[in-house]
Amino acid sequence: MGSATDTTPPTSIAPAPGFRVQLGQQLFGTMPEMADDIGARPGEGEHMFDFGRRLRLGDTPEEAISLMAFALHPRQAIWWGHECLKAAPELLTDQDREMLELCATWVAEPSEANRYTALDAGLHVAVRGPGAWLALAVGWASGSMAPQGLPPALVPMFAIGRALNAGVLTALARVPQDKRRRMLDHYVAMAEVLAKTA
Repeated sequence: MGSATDTTPPTSIAPAPGFRVQLGQQLFGTMPEMADDIGARPGEGEHMFDFGRRLRLGDTPEEAISLMAFALHPRQAIWWGHECLKAAPELLTDQDREMLELCATWVAEPSEANRYTALDAGLHVAVRGPGAWLALAVGWASGSMAPQGLPPALVPMFAIGRALNAGVLTALARVPQDKRRRMLDHYVAMAEVLAKTA
């Protein structure tokens, strides 16, 4: 068995129950729409952790955040987004804080009533900041993406990832430039911990 070097990190083999699937190609196979948000492609048999590491160290490290937004199961994904925004509380608006409360309520009790409350709040804001995107992600975690009282419209599987990605990247854009890379790494590390412990 060979040892890892500085240029060749060890290959991930441990299961990550918080991910929808374990391999990058499987994820792209179930949600090809991810290609609109992630330009790189996973290699044959490349574990999600290894693909994420490659993205984080690549030319567009923000794609590692996009990967985590799509890869995590909905409940873990929403909590991850919640914690990403809370990592810089001084950058949150009152609206963001209100939306985060709705997200936390749904994570604690993922009922249809709580999902619709978050969806309606996210749909009716005047300005769509990171908190509002997270509220939409809750609303698009399952069921119908149409507001209550309208005919149901099934949520596409990729919708929660796209909304979550928008929320976390919008929050990251508020971080001062000299601290942004450290925060990006922190976001990805939190997602990996959730994926391992779910």
